[in-house]
Amino acid sequence: MLTTTLYNMKGEKVGEIELPEKIFGVPVNPDMVHFAAVVQSANGRQVLAHTKDRGEVSGGGKKPWKQKGSGRSRHGSTRSPIWRHGGVTFGPTKERNFGKKINKKMKQNAVSMMLSSKAADKELIVLDQFAFPEPKTRLMADLLKKLPINGKSTLVALPARDKNILLAAKNLPSVKTVMINDVNVGDLLGYKYLLMPKEAIEALEKRIK
Repeated sequence: MLTTTLYNMKGEKVGEIELPEKIFGVPVNPDMVHFAAVVQSANGRQVLAHTKDRGEVSGGGKKPWKQKGSGRSRHGSTRSPIWRHGGVTFGPTKERNFGKKINKKMKQNAVSMMLSSKAADKELIVLDQFAFPEPKTRLMADLLKKLPINGKSTLVALPARDKNILLAAKNLPSVKTVMINDVNVGDLLGYKYLLMPKEAIEALEKRIK
């Protein structure tokens, strides 16, 4: 049986909680985790660089000079790439697509592998209760100091939206709050600890079948 320590809001150990093997006991395949992280990064990439081709630059509506008789080479438009201020040939454009594909099962497996890694490395912190009476940054900061997080970066995963927790964590630079259904490989790799209430485990079981 796979278990982890259960903490209260005072940072005290209050028992053990069972973790589902299909989520927290999965052998880690580094290649799959890497691929899932690359796909997530690629799909989130914004295409910013864009150069104008001859059809997009301004001007050039009139033939610069007549076709014959001037002694100069033939030209039809000053928007040609060989002209100054003309279009750019083979430059980067907004039409580029960096997106990659990954099937749903592989994506879920990669998340399970990272969750398993967190549990194995004692980087999973589960609380028996998780609520604040008011949205104060001090409350979240004090809680993190009581838990065995040691000032490291922390990903807070919630089974449902809690305004007080979201606002309390908002101003802490090393803390990110997400809904449990939005937990992904990129965040699990980017943050040292995963903090969540015990109800989040049931939510994970519904998500990862």
